[in-house]
Amino acid sequence: MTTHAARTGLVLFAIYLLFYGGFVGINAFAPQLMAITPVAGINLAILYGFALILVALILALLYGFLCRPVRGDSSKD
Repeated sequence: MTTHAARTGLVLFAIYLLFYGGFVGINAFAPQLMAITPVAGINLAILYGFALILVALILALLYGFLCRPVRGDSSKD
């Protein structure tokens, strides 16, 4: 693994950790907020949960894009 890939992975992990920390923080300190229904009768807990899954997928795709091998690069780190 290259230093670039490791650093990129840690940055993306930190972004996800902040997003997940928001979810846990709301549940711990203001659980009544998770009961509100902002969209089509679906509560915030369900929406935030789906958003966590979607963000994880997007960050994984972003990592794959940012850390793909460069064409013509013969280094095998």
